[in-house]
Amino acid sequence: MSNILVTGAAGYIGSHFVRRFLNAKSAGQVIAVDNLSVGHRESLPDTERIHFFENDIGDLEFARSLFRKHDISAVVHFAASAYVGESQEQPFKYFDNNVIGAINLFKAMDEAGVKKIVFSSSCATYGNPNYCPIDEDHPQKPVSVYGNTKYIAEKAIQALATTGWSYVSLRYFNASGCDDSGEIGESHDPETHLIPLALQTALKKREVLSIFGDDYETEDGTCVRDYVHVNDIADAHLLAFDKLESGAKTEINLGSSVGASVKQVIDLCKEVSGRDIPVKVCPRRAGDAVALFADHKRATEVIGWTPKYDLRSIIETAWNWESNRKY
Repeated sequence: MSNILVTGAAGYIGSHFVRRFLNAKSAGQVIAVDNLSVGHRESLPDTERIHFFENDIGDLEFARSLFRKHDISAVVHFAASAYVGESQEQPFKYFDNNVIGAINLFKAMDEAGVKKIVFSSSCATYGNPNYCPIDEDHPQKPVSVYGNTKYIAEKAIQALATTGWSYVSLRYFNASGCDDSGEIGESHDPETHLIPLALQTALKKREVLSIFGDDYETEDGTCVRDYVHVNDIADAHLLAFDKLESGAKTEINLGSSVGASVKQVIDLCKEVSGRDIPVKVCPRRAGDAVALFADHKRATEVIGWTPKYDLRSIIETAWNWESNRKY
């Protein structure tokens, strides 16, 4: 088995994927690239099967050199800027990283004759949904710069598929939880995700947890989202990677197909932690959809994927990590 290139390998999802890949595959090297702007070098295991490069994969000459020096058969592309709010304030950072950087990687791949990719996309490409659960045929009308950059990269890959590329673009819903071992987990700065924010409040690392709007047309007035465990996402990448050999050309949603409201998540965080979580209700945030959750039928039919973790086990693994953080 030849080598696999993993970009953004030291990031939250990338590091979980690398561990799952090494455990599942007895042969093959991981060429791991991360500029460590938000990734953590210590999240990658110390093994001779990983060749780590602290570089920006969007650097075309660097990317070309990787393909010249290593026998790479396929790419799993995680590297991207991924804060919706920041993307509205710094759009060109997102165009540079998520669009121009991706195109440079695709160019280096194509020049080297490597035409297989698993692409890390997002439910943000759908924008405000017309219906839920959201399937892959739902119109894509992104409402953020971040969502637009993922949409543009998806379209570039679809265009390359007409020239012989095979690909699977995975549209994640809310990636959450941490590895059961507690060795790696979610560590963002700033942290914007509900579950770690709630658990950090339970640990008194934060004074209060903000709820943005409690007057939505939902059961308890708070927004509904779809939480999917990071290891389930990593396993979906493994299954998608194996499909590249048979010439896959598809987009797939990764979600639990079950929506949970902000209040339901907070209540479960209280149960799991056994601690109080003080909250304050703030005004709604612009652009927040009422409900977003996936139809994952295609994932089951095409790559044989179904999520193994429910919301409680997601929160339990996150609590284990937050209580004993390594980085």
